[in-house]
Amino acid sequence: MTTDELRAAAGELLSLHARFAPLFGRKEARAQAQVYLHGLLSGHGRKSAEPIALAFGTPDDEGAIDQHQVLALQRFLTASPWQATAVQQEIQAVFAEQLVPSTATWSIGTVGVFDSSGFVKKGTHSVGVARQYCGRLGKTDNCQVGVFLVGVTPAGTALLDQRLYLNKTWAKDRTRRKQARVPRAVKFRTEPQLAVDLLDRTRAAGHVTFDWVTADETYGRNGAFLDALEARQQRYVVEVPVTTTVWTVDPATAVPPYTGRGRRPHQPRRDAVCTVKQIADRLPPAAWEPWQVRAGAKGPLVFQFARVRVWAVRHRKPGPAVWLVLRRSLEPEPEVKYYLSNAPAEAPLAPQALVTGTRYRVEEFLEDGKSYLGMAHYEARAWTSWHHHMSLVALAHLFVTLTRQRLKKKVPRLTLEMALRLLRSALPQPRLTETDAWALVAYHLERNERAETSHRKTWLKQHKGVKFKLLL
Repeated sequence: MTTDELRAAAGELLSLHARFAPLFGRKEARAQAQVYLHGLLSGHGRKSAEPIALAFGTPDDEGAIDQHQVLALQRFLTASPWQATAVQQEIQAVFAEQLVPSTATWSIGTVGVFDSSGFVKKGTHSVGVARQYCGRLGKTDNCQVGVFLVGVTPAGTALLDQRLYLNKTWAKDRTRRKQARVPRAVKFRTEPQLAVDLLDRTRAAGHVTFDWVTADETYGRNGAFLDALEARQQRYVVEVPVTTTVWTVDPATAVPPYTGRGRRPHQPRRDAVCTVKQIADRLPPAAWEPWQVRAGAKGPLVFQFARVRVWAVRHRKPGPAVWLVLRRSLEPEPEVKYYLSNAPAEAPLAPQALVTGTRYRVEEFLEDGKSYLGMAHYEARAWTSWHHHMSLVALAHLFVTLTRQRLKKKVPRLTLEMALRLLRSALPQPRLTETDAWALVAYHLERNERAETSHRKTWLKQHKGVKFKLLL
């Protein structure tokens, strides 16, 4: 790989930005979008609006970056009228053009992966923040939760759409909704309902069609979610909890015969219902087949798979015929995962097994986004700023993915982190002269003084009746 090739890859950022620029509106907003993307890609440390503006913002006539540039970038995130949905739809178009063609050699086509992710926050004012389950921490904490739809292909992944989750308390709180700029049309929706909304929006945009979708048991335990996928004729392989119950025979054939006494039976026998774990425990060794789902860093990633034709239990009633797909690790004490799939009865096992191996790609996206692209570094509190930030992170990630795809022709094992490091070496970096350093110090001193003055006024206002003596 030559220096010219690397510079050409970095130069494509301008071409990609030019394609998306009209979506941001006026030239000032377009310029701010480029500044923010540059900060997400090249910045070090915290990647919120203030440090990005100070490092990558456009200097004033005297060559300095001050409060005005910081406020301008914050307004771009919060108050600028550009639509995050429009940016996501254009990302979907690029995804379809640049990454979907790679599925021609992949037996499962394009896969959509749904997942929720938490963002730890302090205080109570940031939109949607509440004590709720945070997957990143594995426990309940004060956080925001987003629902994400990631498109997966052999050539790479892209964040196709996202929505912030508002719990019932937030959804009903008019005061906080107004302060956080939550649109009136936004109502309470469960995470599975939001996932269906994302699927519908992506389908309506017309760029991406999913051959399969998958999700973890948060979504798989929700019968209405599976109903919605089936109603849309969307093929799925979705993880379900170990306690999930299914029918092992067709419920229509399991109604006891009428004996001529009492009421004629209408409900099927319950002895044909069991948990997915009970089914797995009963399977003979010959029922399990080893399949490689992908190449791992420590060798092939191989699991044993089995499947059984069953009938779902939905809303405490018999549901449709589905496949129960079982995935078992090769350890001495194996871990078993359980999935339901609406693939046709004649469908082979191999594609379903391969789909179960794609869920890690959304976890990989979230880890890369949070570790390298500032996905969790936002500090704005508004509904608009959260979605604006996530769309810009999605755009930054798409650019790195396309660069990685181009460079992998010569460096096949190139990771996203490596590609980003190469990009940073080719992208122009901000210079920090002695004058710049003094200007930044002055900016922070002034900002801290204003904050201290504001906090003192607030304290005095809240404690009017308190008389105290200075001891310091």
